[in-house]
Amino acid sequence: MAQAHGDRLTAVDASFLAQEVESAHMHVGAVLIFEGPPPDYDDFCTQIRSRLHLVPRYRQKLAFPPLETGRPLWIDDPSFNLQYHVRHTALPAPGSEEQLRTLAARVHSQRLDRSKPLWETWLVQGLEQNRFALISKTHHALVDGVAGVDLATVLFDSEPIPSSAPHEGEPWSPAPEPSPAQLAARGVAGLVKTPFGLTAKALAAATRPQRTLEVAREAIEGIGEVAWAGLNPAPETPLNVPIGPHRRLVFVRNELTDFKTVKDGLGGTVNDVVLTVVAGALRNWLRSRGVRAEGLELRALVPVSIRGQHDHGTLGNRLAAMRAPLPVYVEDPVARLAVVRGAMDGLKDSKQAVGAEVLAGVQSFAPPTVLAQASRINFSTRLFNLLVTNVPGPQFPLYLLGRELLDLFPVAFLPLDHALAVAIMSYNGGIDFGLLGDYDAMPDIEELGEQLEAALAELVAAARANGRPARSKAKARRAAPA
Repeated sequence: MAQAHGDRLTAVDASFLAQEVESAHMHVGAVLIFEGPPPDYDDFCTQIRSRLHLVPRYRQKLAFPPLETGRPLWIDDPSFNLQYHVRHTALPAPGSEEQLRTLAARVHSQRLDRSKPLWETWLVQGLEQNRFALISKTHHALVDGVAGVDLATVLFDSEPIPSSAPHEGEPWSPAPEPSPAQLAARGVAGLVKTPFGLTAKALAAATRPQRTLEVAREAIEGIGEVAWAGLNPAPETPLNVPIGPHRRLVFVRNELTDFKTVKDGLGGTVNDVVLTVVAGALRNWLRSRGVRAEGLELRALVPVSIRGQHDHGTLGNRLAAMRAPLPVYVEDPVARLAVVRGAMDGLKDSKQAVGAEVLAGVQSFAPPTVLAQASRINFSTRLFNLLVTNVPGPQFPLYLLGRELLDLFPVAFLPLDHALAVAIMSYNGGIDFGLLGDYDAMPDIEELGEQLEAALAELVAAARANGRPARSKAKARRAAPA
């Protein structure tokens, strides 16, 4: 994998650093629940160490060129200590999932130390019903959600390989840490290369004028659509208030077959159904807060991966963001799905994602101070009410040192003045929701989780009444403990 010492952060990666403040942490992660007794801590560390050569970035830290001569670089950490990044803890009796959620929320309430590689993993024992958990936390500048799925499989196996013989992995020696003068020189070199890169692109364009005109037209139209979206601000809601550094976390388990039942019975895609469920839950939650839903359409920021086949297995963010409507004003769940489906079809036909990618490319040439300002604009409350991210995971069981992964609850992040983020991931026939909320602004986040279940149940009932059963069947998963 191309993750070399001295790599410069992309503009998108650097923007996640620029917008991080005390109350808005830019790390993402997951809470993973496994069947069986927890592995020995030393064996777990050895398992990770044996595969770190596959993800070199996990042994690299940030280096900042002086005088803002360029974006930060990734360099090998000469004092890398795996035991610092791999934490070990236990839940007190009875070891409930509520206790696990509280622990995970506290872990995600703390910023990562920028002087070290930007990740942590917590091994949590003492979970009821003969289970244990992992809590992962990785800065968004290091890895995005789609790449993270690929990299998570580095630690896991697709078969229950016996845990009796973990090995140390390949030897590693860090490259020398660059001096301030060398960092400054690299920054200047990056600035000098920029016009040559533009010249090369111009020469390539000259050899393919017709294709170049088509691409340019698409880019201009895309930028126009992004600009138009910015002129239509998101409505004011209880979700868009000043937030603090502390978090709440809620898990919601679902079966993927239920979403496919709705898709097959009422039309649309699984993602359309996900957004409709979120809209229905928010409608009822807002009404419980005394907010009128009539005429109210929320805006969700939906990250879209633009990672191509040639980017598979690489670190760094290849993301564009589209604003998806959440029609909470629609009372009937079937009609709500139709509105979401029509809106998402329109977004797919639009050039929002193209425009967002072009703007990200333009930011690559911006000095760090301008980039920092642009990143804050990208996450303005004027643009969206909440983050909703849906990542497809593997549809087969994964194992860690012979123990099966049962549930994978993703954890997103809260930008400034955004009190809720909804992250969804499908895995092995299930689809798990992780709701991350500001501790003070979202004391009723568990009620929102209940409303998600109710909104899905409404759609499933409507789809079954429509008389078109689901075409796919998945095995029943382990239910949540009583």
